[in-house]
Amino acid sequence: MTRNHRVFLIRHGETEWSLSGQHTGVTDIPLTDNGRRVARRLARIMRKVPFAVVLVSPLSRARQTCELAGFGDRAEVDRDLMEWNYGAYEGLTSKQIHTRAPAWVLFEDGCPGGETPDAISERVDRVIARVQSVDGNVALFAHGHVFRVFVARWIGLPASAGRHFLLDTAAVSVLGYYGDYPAVKRWNAVVKLPAA
Repeated sequence: MTRNHRVFLIRHGETEWSLSGQHTGVTDIPLTDNGRRVARRLARIMRKVPFAVVLVSPLSRARQTCELAGFGDRAEVDRDLMEWNYGAYEGLTSKQIHTRAPAWVLFEDGCPGGETPDAISERVDRVIARVQSVDGNVALFAHGHVFRVFVARWIGLPASAGRHFLLDTAAVSVLGYYGDYPAVKRWNAVVKLPAA
């Protein structure tokens, strides 16, 4: 295992449900026009970094972001990068969920009929093991909540610590090492379009 490589977490671009605050797990919805424009802008940033491996969630919003960023021909689909399965809470906003379950916290409670924090932690741990075996930089294109669990597990915290890492659409985060210790190099660097 090399300690010099970096892991780039690229959250997909904007969707209609990310704009409305609806929980979008397994529902496969496309990027908005703005989401596609920002994803194309990612290509300018990402092309400067040599990647040994590019992995992408099978959901179209992540795949579109990956393709528009210039990595569609190199990316390998990894089902472990799917977004959290929200079960009965799919498509609902946090406000709507809290009317049903006022004390609900995704990272502690999971979702009825969906995934538990332990289940998503197991998926993320498999991706981390895979990434750590790569000799070179890795790019991952996926989703907000799965990446928030990813960063927590990367630095040795439980999945529940993901609540402390907010992540916007079209954000690039970079993980690496401080000596032999897994570390966060950059978090939630949002890609923006130039002013008109």
